[in-house]
Amino acid sequence: MTDFGPDVSRETSEKLKLYASLLRKWNKKINLVAPGTLEDLETRHFADSLQLLQHAPEEAQSWADLGSGGGFPGLVAAIQAQNTRPALKFTLVESDQRKAAFLRQVSRETDVPVTILATRIENLPENSKYDVLSARALASLPKLLDLTEQLRTPKTTCVFPKGARFKQEMSEALDRWEFKAQTVPSTTDPSAAILVLTDISHA
Repeated sequence: MTDFGPDVSRETSEKLKLYASLLRKWNKKINLVAPGTLEDLETRHFADSLQLLQHAPEEAQSWADLGSGGGFPGLVAAIQAQNTRPALKFTLVESDQRKAAFLRQVSRETDVPVTILATRIENLPENSKYDVLSARALASLPKLLDLTEQLRTPKTTCVFPKGARFKQEMSEALDRWEFKAQTVPSTTDPSAAILVLTDISHA
């Protein structure tokens, strides 16, 4: 597959193809994605990640992707936003040094500037606040809300792609948290959803 969809510009598509090529090469040495998903890489990982940018508020200027791994969804969204949302600055948080090195290479070769922090989320400076937060396959929703508490402001939007258990995770999260939630069906997996959370506070 070489076309990432009708809403993806040719320039963005070329950068994503370069990214996919680098990922296939690096994946032989470090486990960026499950080997079984490589054949369907463009849909399982890229198209899945391309769904998120549209949920970032227009006024947002900072986006942190937590546990970025192979760069999904944060680095894909950064490439997507380069021409359409140039004011939106991306930070990728990935504690694995080898994965962080991969992210740096993709950033260099695609000429998409992102800040890459090779550290644990808990070790980010206390004054780190972001307008948008994302995380994919990192933790359950209750755990994510705990992890991101220090990174949020009252206006932060959290954009979390979730699998088939998303309703159960939301129910568990509501035991401790209050939030407004928009549940957007995933275009790549009928059992999955994108959770867009705002106005997050302790219950």
